[in-house]
Amino acid sequence: MRYSAEHKNQTRSKVVAAAGQVFRKEGYGGAGIDALTKAAGVTNGAFYGHFRSKSEAFRTAVVAGLEELRQGIATLRTEQPQGWLETFVGYYLGYKRTCDLGESCALQSLSADVMRTDNETRRVYTEELEHLIAEIAAGLPEGPSSRSAGTPREDQAILLLTLLTGGVTLARAVSDPVLSEKIAKLVTVEAIRSVY
Repeated sequence: MRYSAEHKNQTRSKVVAAAGQVFRKEGYGGAGIDALTKAAGVTNGAFYGHFRSKSEAFRTAVVAGLEELRQGIATLRTEQPQGWLETFVGYYLGYKRTCDLGESCALQSLSADVMRTDNETRRVYTEELEHLIAEIAAGLPEGPSSRSAGTPREDQAILLLTLLTGGVTLARAVSDPVLSEKIAKLVTVEAIRSVY
């Protein structure tokens, strides 16, 4: 039986979404093909009909996750042009810090695995990160009123992403919820202060 192009696209999207969740939760090394196919509700044959390897599925999940983050920021900037940054920082250090690891941010949860993968995955990760930096930079203030006056907005965006992803990583890793909350609060204050 031949499937329509629409069905194939839906299946591929389903596999990518499931792979993103499994890789976030289990890491690249902990996620086997069986776990990926089970999470997506497809057969091994269906998986290999879309991806040649686990590595290709991981690469695709990384790109999809970073694109999702970039699009979320773009939407937030459009809907809240004046307060988007505060909302984003609060969401990132709130919900994205406490949600199930499978729903966490790809930037925070997959970057360590990207370091250990092939050059092609690192290349596409770099491209997507550059797009993300540009999206954030476009929404940052520039000029003498900004605390970081004279610092290029792209540099501010890099520092902001580094602070947020590092903060969430530490806050998720500790077993003490009070310390986790303290890390989140300190990073929130510094993230906003570093830009304004």
